[in-house]
Amino acid sequence: MSEALQLDPFYQAMGGRFTSVMSWNDLSPFWDTLRKLAGAGWYIYAVGETPPASTSTAEQIEIFIREIDILLRKDHKEDYCGIVYADNKESPTFIKIFDPNNLGVSCGFSDNPPPPGWILSLIPPRAVENNPMLPRNRRTWWQKLWD
Repeated sequence: MSEALQLDPFYQAMGGRFTSVMSWNDLSPFWDTLRKLAGAGWYIYAVGETPPASTSTAEQIEIFIREIDILLRKDHKEDYCGIVYADNKESPTFIKIFDPNNLGVSCGFSDNPPPPGWILSLIPPRAVENNPMLPRNRRTWWQKLWD
C-alpha cells in the first residue's frame, strides 16, 4: 500500500486494533449497542461492491443488523461467534464482519488474511485492496436488503 493510502483515515482505522465478539450470547447486546448509535452517520460497505457515498439511515442500520444476524447464525455453524470485530465494543466507530463462507484466517496471524465481508464505519469507506468480487449469492442477499 502506498504511503498516501497508509495515511488515509479509513485505511488507518481498518488496520487498527479490534476486539472480537466471541460468543453468540454477546452478539445480541452488541447489536443493541449499535442500534443506539444508528443515527450516528454509519456507512455500510459490502466489500467487493462500490463503497457507499452516503451514510445509512437508522432504518437501514436496523435492516442490516436483523439480516446479517440471521445470515451469520445460519452460515457460521460454530458454537462461538468470533467473526464480528469492533474497534470498541461499547462505543464502536468501525466494525468488521467476516463472511462465514470466506474466513481463511480471519483471526490470529496471517500474511494474507481475508478481507471482511462487510464494514460499518463512521469514516467514509474506501475500496478495500485485494477485495474479491462479491459471490453471486452474497450480492443477491445484499441487493435484497435494499429492495
